Amino acid sequence: IIMANKRLLKKQIKYICGDIAGECIMSRYLIPGIDAEKMESIVLEVATLQAATLKRVTFDFDKCKKDFATDKDYNTARNKYFATAYKTLSEDFNASIKAIVKSMNEALPQAQKEENKRQAN
Repeated sequence: IIMANKRLLKKQIKYICGDIAGECIMSRYLIPGIDAEKMESIVLEVATLQAATLKRVTFDFDKCKKDFATDKDYNTARNKYFATAYKTLSEDFNASIKAIVKSMNEALPQAQKEENKRQAN
């Protein structure tokens, strides 16, 4: 995910989670032999991830300009704080998405996994 501003970041999170949930729902109906219960639980997991991540998008710098010798020092510390917070949010979100995709792949029947490998090569 790329952070231009909070509004765009929230949209990206919603799009990513929506696309994954849509893939799960479509796969459940279109792939014979798929573990339907697992796909349903993955959709719920995606919804939970989306809600939790959206809550974490807003974070505040806990210091004010008076705490620093110059405005430049304040801006430098503030920018570093936000960059670190965004990086942590992004890494956590991406790790969760990877785990969800792994679960999605585990729900596929063996014949579909072999077909996917064949098409990838």
